[in-house]
Amino acid sequence: MSNIIAITDFLAPELDVYARLTEVQLLNREFPEKGLFIAESPKVIERALSGGYEPVSFLVETRHLETQARDLIRRCGDIPVYTAEFDVLTQLTGFKLTRGMLCAMRRRPLPTAEEVCQNARRIAVLENIMNPTNLGAIFRSAAALNMDAVLLTPGCADPLYRRCLRVSMGTVFQCPWAWLGNSASETPHTDLTRLKEMGFKTVSMALREDSLSIKDPRLAAEEKLAIILGTEGDGLADGTISGCDYTVRIPMSHGVDSLNVAAASAVAFYQLGGL
Repeated sequence: MSNIIAITDFLAPELDVYARLTEVQLLNREFPEKGLFIAESPKVIERALSGGYEPVSFLVETRHLETQARDLIRRCGDIPVYTAEFDVLTQLTGFKLTRGMLCAMRRRPLPTAEEVCQNARRIAVLENIMNPTNLGAIFRSAAALNMDAVLLTPGCADPLYRRCLRVSMGTVFQCPWAWLGNSASETPHTDLTRLKEMGFKTVSMALREDSLSIKDPRLAAEEKLAIILGTEGDGLADGTISGCDYTVRIPMSHGVDSLNVAAASAVAFYQLGGL
């Protein structure tokens, strides 16, 4: 580990990626090939590296250099490793680092929806899920409960936002995903035509009295299912619900009307994922 750099100047431009650039700036919509993201915690960083993402630099609490950060740093060659004590890093970044380690990484060109769904039988489709915490939890459930891919409408949060990655425990790098559409203004709801052209029967998760039970055997019998979940609060767009092959509701008790979208995703993936 020959490139350990103690932080002495908070204003050093090489620290901008950790301390001063927003996640939207890191995304770099104008030049996506130059985009970056921040992976937080050894587990997330390890899964990103295993997924083929290129590290740019590390920000590490000093006491972790010879413990949990050591093997990851050695794995990444001679990239800069900026280091300081816990209090200094908290002051620099504005938050407490999870397990004392961040890694700036380069984004990769994304596959198309058709590419990630080529051999898929069960996929999750997320319509305008804007909360990174919910998005990360859904990815974790999708990876654990047999979804072959995740598609996102343009109104969704970015799966590579730091909080989404942390909540997902890095499963964003294990479950193939792609954007379904190009612009939130152009695509207010899910492109059902594309899903059907790929051979999927579509399932909208919605609070409708005429919905099928999630245990209906017709759902499990379908060769290819796209399970569509909608934004927090409003749920799916009316056009999405009316255009789907099935509308499905999770039965509730004790007067509860619905589950949080992340919790609902886990129930739906478990029941319909074919495990």
